[in-house]
Amino acid sequence: MFKKIREKIRNKLNSAVISVKTAVAEKRAEGYVDSGVKILIAVVIGALLLSGLYALFNTTIMPTVTKKVTDLFSYKG
Repeated sequence: MFKKIREKIRNKLNSAVISVKTAVAEKRAEGYVDSGVKILIAVVIGALLLSGLYALFNTTIMPTVTKKVTDLFSYKG
């Protein structure tokens, strides 16, 4: 009886040791630097996209809309 219990405990400890060893030896983990670079790239691309949209709205879209609204209200028919 004690032999079975001792064998179960030994098996569980061995499996725990093996899982810890494989977790420590794992090389696929993503580091903090990689995540930081990805976030930085996303922020820069987002800022460029927003500045491009802002420039487009201020130079192309808004003057056209303003002119058309002014033309609608200054109708002399």
